[in-house]
Amino acid sequence: MALAHRVPDLGALELLLAVVRLGSVGRAAAELGVTQPAASARIRSMERQIGVALLERSPRGSRPTEAGALVAEWAQQVIGAAHALDAGLGALREERDGRLRVVASLTVAEYLMPGWLVALREARPGTAVTLRTANSTDVAEQVRGGEADLGFVEGARKPAGLSGTVVATDRLVVVVAPRHAWARRSAVTADELASTPLILREQGSGTREILDRALAASGGTAPPLLQLASTTALKAAAISGAGPVVVSELAVTEELASGRLVTVPVPELDLRRPLHAIWPAGQRPAGPARDLLSLTRRDAHDPTSDRG
Repeated sequence: MALAHRVPDLGALELLLAVVRLGSVGRAAAELGVTQPAASARIRSMERQIGVALLERSPRGSRPTEAGALVAEWAQQVIGAAHALDAGLGALREERDGRLRVVASLTVAEYLMPGWLVALREARPGTAVTLRTANSTDVAEQVRGGEADLGFVEGARKPAGLSGTVVATDRLVVVVAPRHAWARRSAVTADELASTPLILREQGSGTREILDRALAASGGTAPPLLQLASTTALKAAAISGAGPVVVSELAVTEELASGRLVTVPVPELDLRRPLHAIWPAGQRPAGPARDLLSLTRRDAHDPTSDRG
């Protein structure tokens, strides 16, 4: 028989201790906020469960039997341990609610996360946030390994083995320096883009995944002219005139507005991509992770936050 069927629950043990301390089922019931008939029924149920009488009842009140006194002594230890457990669990919750470990792909970390974290600080001023950046493959690995409470990735699909939701939509664009030959083109074809050595992010990044998928029908991407691990480096290379770059539209807003970079349309390609929040499968984000996720969803549905 399972232990739970043989041992009274904590509420019943607390009632027994109150009766022993106060000498009356009625007074114990009043202290615990239950009716006297309910308290008496619970004592009788506990006696049947244990198999011994716990109280001697008389017009003057109730006192423990010899077995009841022994059970009450043991119950005191159980209730004390339960209070210690509750205090420990409370401390764990406070620790969880006081910190948040986030790992995000570069685009999300650089262009979306700052606004989200400012809003989170307003909602939870006492939360200590640690933000790390990695490519999308490494973000997923860190979340799977328990190194982060919440991750943000770029890519067509949510990483396998994780739970997640789409929090925003981004679009990749092809950009070049104004003096590049493509800057004077009204468009380039997918085949041209595929056959041209580009300045690209590394394998494992969400940007590279979307581009490789989009150009698969054209034979995939040519060997890269350069392979760089940061958006800032990609933009600098493009501005220098080194060659075409495929990068998040979020990342080049200022450069396009100032004329330092020019967009080259590729009408045949759909380079939109979802941005996912991810967390361990089978779990629900809690505490500040839940609040941050709510902020990203609110931002995604706020028409004033539309980034085009």
